[in-house]
Amino acid sequence: MKTAVALQYDPQLPAPFVLAKGKDQLAARIRDLAEQHKIPVVEDPGLADALYIVEPAEFVPEEFYRVIAEILVFIGTVDTTGQQV
Repeated sequence: MKTAVALQYDPQLPAPFVLAKGKDQLAARIRDLAEQHKIPVVEDPGLADALYIVEPAEFVPEEFYRVIAEILVFIGTVDTTGQQV
């Protein structure tokens, strides 16, 4: 079973939050929409499964801040084609 969790980060808010989540077909749709809109996709099934307990519009728990910060830094170094800049 595939899981997708879409996160959004706004520096004016205290933490990243879950924008959307889904399993199987909904997960595939979330991924497709991200790719269509050139939103970076990071595959981490363990993290997605762990974050699945968070409901949309809720902030991610503090225990995930470090790994999400690392992902955000990585995404900041990748252009929209997936190439590192």
